[in-house]
Amino acid sequence: MEILKDKFAKKAEEMRSQFQDLKKNYSDVKLGEYNIGSVINGMRGMTGLLYDTSLLDPEEGIRFRGYSIPELREKLPKVPGGSEPLPEGIFYLMLMDQLPTEDDVKAVTAEWSKATNIPDHVFKTLDSLPVTTHPMTQFTIGIMGMQTESKFAKAYHDGVNKNELWKYMYDDVMILISALPTIAAYIYRRTYKNGEHIAPDPTLDWAGNFAHMLGFENEEFKKLMRLHLTIHADHEGGNVSAHTTILVGSALSDAYLCFAAAMNGLAGPLHGLANQEVIRWIYQLQDELGGGVPTKEQIEKYIHKTLDEGRVVPGYGHAVLRKTDPRFTAQHEFAMKYMPNDELVKIISLLYEVVPKVLEETGKVKNPWPNVDAHSGALLVHYGLIEYDFYTVLFGVSRALGVLSSLTLQRVLGLPIERPKSETTQSLLQKAAKTVAA
Repeated sequence: MEILKDKFAKKAEEMRSQFQDLKKNYSDVKLGEYNIGSVINGMRGMTGLLYDTSLLDPEEGIRFRGYSIPELREKLPKVPGGSEPLPEGIFYLMLMDQLPTEDDVKAVTAEWSKATNIPDHVFKTLDSLPVTTHPMTQFTIGIMGMQTESKFAKAYHDGVNKNELWKYMYDDVMILISALPTIAAYIYRRTYKNGEHIAPDPTLDWAGNFAHMLGFENEEFKKLMRLHLTIHADHEGGNVSAHTTILVGSALSDAYLCFAAAMNGLAGPLHGLANQEVIRWIYQLQDELGGGVPTKEQIEKYIHKTLDEGRVVPGYGHAVLRKTDPRFTAQHEFAMKYMPNDELVKIISLLYEVVPKVLEETGKVKNPWPNVDAHSGALLVHYGLIEYDFYTVLFGVSRALGVLSSLTLQRVLGLPIERPKSETTQSLLQKAAKTVAA
C-alpha cells in the first residue's frame, strides 16, 4: 500500500504543478460565456442555480424574499413584548413569499410543537456513540436516524404521482424542523452536561424552547436565539449547505437524506467553523497582549503580525459581500443593547475600527469588512454557551429553515436532477494551448 502511496506522491506533485500553471497563466481563457478561472475556482460567480428563498447582493447583503435583515427585525412577528423576530416568521416568508401575520406564526409554532415525535431509536443511536464524538457528527447521525419516518420515501415507493410528491416533502420538512432543536439539545446535554436532559416545553416558541432544552432560561438568551436562528437561516443557493440540499434533493432523496448531507458540508472548516475560530483567535490575541481589553494601537500591531505570518483575520471578508455583513450589524446592535461592557464585545468593537483599515492598506483584499461570524461567538460566550464545537450545530438548526423550505419548493416546481458538465485538466490545457496558438 505504501508503494502505491509513494508513487502517487510523485504524480501528485506533477499534477499540482500543472494545475498551478493553468490557474496562473490561463484563467482568462474563454470557455463560451465563462472562462477557465471560473471552472477551477469553485464556479464562483457562475449563475447556474434556481433558488427563490433568498438572494445575496454584494452591496446590500442578504435579502429574504426581497426583505433585508433590518426590515425583517422590524416587520416579522415577535413574542408578546419581544424585540427579536421569531424564526417561524422567516420560514413562513421563505416558503410562502409573503410576510406572515401573528396568527400565521402561531400556526407554524403549533405545527412544529405537535409534530415532534422522535423515535426512541434516534436517542439510542446517539447514546451508542462515544461522548467525545464531535457534535456535528452526532447531529448528522441523529438526522439520519429520523429517516425511518420519511413520508416522502414511502410515497415515492408507493408510486405517488410526481406532481403530488411535494406534499410528502412538506410533511417531512415540518417534522424534521420540529425535531431538530430536540436532537441538538439532546446532543448538547449528553456531551457537555452529563446526559442530564431537559424535556421540551410546548408552551414556548421554537427558539425559546430550544434555549430551554439547552438549559438556558435567561430571557435575553432566548431573545438571542430568536435573532441567531433568524439571521443564519439562509444565504442564497450557492453556499455549500444550501447547494448540497438542493443537489441531493434533485435525485429525489427525502428531506432527511438531503439535510444530513448538507450538515456534513456545513461541518467543513471553510463553511461552518468560522465563528469558533474567531473566538479562539481573540483569546490568543488577549494572551499575547497581556489580557484584558487591548488598545487600538496594540490591536493594529497584532493584525499586522497575523498577516505577516501568512494567516488570515477570522471573521473578516466574504466571498460575495463587499460591505459590512448586515448579520454582523444586527448582532452588534444586540450586543450594544444587552452587553455593552462585555470584554469580548469591546474587543470586537475595536477590531471593527481597526481591521478594515489595515486590510485595505494591503491592497489585496476586496472585502475588508466583518461577516456574521465576527460576532456570533462572543454573544454565545457571554451567556455561558462556551462549548465552541457546538456552535456549528446551532448554525445547522437555523440553516434548516432556508434550505428545507427551498427543498419543498424544488419539489413543487418539479426541478430536474442536477447534471452540470465537467472538464478534465487535460481538456482545459488543450483549449488554453489552442487559444495561445491562435
